[in-house]
Amino acid sequence: MGRLGTVDPSSYSQPDLVKTEHSVLNWKVDFAATKLQGSVLHRFNVLSANLEKILLDVRDINVTNATLLAGGSELPINYFISDPVDDIGQKLTLELPSGTAKGSLNVRIDYETSSSASGLQWLNPAQTLGKEHPYMFSQCQAIHARSVFPCQDTPSVKFTYDATVEHPSELTTLMSALIDKKEPGKTQFKQEVPIPAYLVAIAIGRLVSRPLGENSNVWAEEAIVDECAEEFSETAVMLKTASELCGPYVWKQYDLLVMPPSFPFGGMENPCLTFVTPTLLAGDKSLADVVAHEIAHSWTGNLVTNKNFEHFWLNEGFTVFVESKIVGRMQGAKELDFKMLSNLTDLQECLRTQLEKTPELSKLVVNLSDCGPDDAFSSVPYIKGSTFLRYLEDLFGGPTVFEPFLRDYLKRYAYKSIETNDFKAALYDYFKDTDKKDQLGVIDWDLWLTSEGMPPIIPKFDESLSNVTKELANLWSSKTVAELSDNKDIKQTISIHQLIDFLGKLIEKKDIVDLNESKIDLLESTYNLKGSKNAEVRFRVNRLIIRARLIKRLEEILEFANSNFRMKFCRPIYRDLGAWPEAKPAAVRNFVSVKDQMMAVCSHTIEKDLGLK
Repeated sequence: MGRLGTVDPSSYSQPDLVKTEHSVLNWKVDFAATKLQGSVLHRFNVLSANLEKILLDVRDINVTNATLLAGGSELPINYFISDPVDDIGQKLTLELPSGTAKGSLNVRIDYETSSSASGLQWLNPAQTLGKEHPYMFSQCQAIHARSVFPCQDTPSVKFTYDATVEHPSELTTLMSALIDKKEPGKTQFKQEVPIPAYLVAIAIGRLVSRPLGENSNVWAEEAIVDECAEEFSETAVMLKTASELCGPYVWKQYDLLVMPPSFPFGGMENPCLTFVTPTLLAGDKSLADVVAHEIAHSWTGNLVTNKNFEHFWLNEGFTVFVESKIVGRMQGAKELDFKMLSNLTDLQECLRTQLEKTPELSKLVVNLSDCGPDDAFSSVPYIKGSTFLRYLEDLFGGPTVFEPFLRDYLKRYAYKSIETNDFKAALYDYFKDTDKKDQLGVIDWDLWLTSEGMPPIIPKFDESLSNVTKELANLWSSKTVAELSDNKDIKQTISIHQLIDFLGKLIEKKDIVDLNESKIDLLESTYNLKGSKNAEVRFRVNRLIIRARLIKRLEEILEFANSNFRMKFCRPIYRDLGAWPEAKPAAVRNFVSVKDQMMAVCSHTIEKDLGLK
């Protein structure tokens, strides 16, 4: 495929020549045809004199007209769309009149989306909780905004937007913006903070809300909204903690939308309206730290944004780092360190399985010249990135020194899109004239940014909570069922987070003695796993059942895989089943029967995991 553009390998747009400043979206939602129909009006800032054409990204979009708007008149312009590049999309070329001057330029594009746009998910009433009304939602990160509207689909370009959406009057429409005006069947939105295209988001369904705080509500279908309000009741405290760490919150509103189970991620940091998976509803708030992660994105990612997805760690590594600090301030330093150590267990698993054949994607800064961002997506930027930041924090003298730098960095690059060298410049500028300047020479940037595998240096963490889970994993992997039955150590009280980490560490053991039905039974009865509502627990238990090759429990495993299409869970489950010859045919059959209910990003990656693509 090669690099599509000089600034962003995954986008045809040329932000060095022209930049979108403001977009006006006009959409009519057609549930019968599963399409958005309407137009987008872009106000471009032309940076180059005599620009002959504007290149935009599209994917399976049917463009019907392109019009230049100037001085009250409308001038139709020529346009054409290139052949598609797999998993990337197409180039829309807009031909400009000769002598186009620098400065402001307005172009309207009339179009409709494909009925199978990769960035939109359409659910029929039967796929919703209420069973009476349809539902639609978007997921534009990393490069799926181009399937929703023709745009410069690169995080290097940020723009404000207005939107008018016509929709069935009995349904509620929400976007990654503030509601400006509402009447039955028509909602208008305004996003006055510039954002990259991947943060444009929409959801439409029979939705209701409950308040979580002064500027914060949770939205969901009626059947679960009260449960959601209880689960995420700490949102306002998390938001306040994040502001203390990172500076003022600029987005005015912070709402949560609890999505249908086919939502492919844990959360998506759409401004003003975070989308979260229903798999967080554990009944005890134990998985609500995903909300802390999405809140942190309000600064790291949404305000300061990676210029392209090769530098994705600037979004995600920083966000995990801030998220762990929010957790630390709310639950204590031991929990912060335990969280970061647990993340390293997850990273180890990712390197061993998902990235086994593509170790080059385990670098902190990756090369996406011949790889789409969806295929490169892994826990590396999250966990290796946050570990690097913790290493730097310790190197410069701890949180009291590093947190003021973090605020300075966020202020310096607010509303901008940056790459790793910009972060490096901020760090050097901040510390070069202080008593910490010698530490700058200690950092081996090449080692951290370009070496494959686990982080090259593991910082010194408080291991007291982690040692318990390590010891339990050692016991369960090395002892027989008979030896474990009489062992009082396995009956010690542990927290839900320790249980999740212990199960993860057990999965990572190369050898597990006697991994059979009776060992799984003992594990389930000891920790009361059978009735667990916690998706993280159920996910890990299912992986151990697969490893024990308990074919008679295959139906139960597939039931879990079908209960949600969160990629964190379903990809490893399908990968594990694909490596089990006896179970693979049933896994493939099951996948084929449900893949149309998955978002494109999810079905596409599982097809590759199962070797079907």
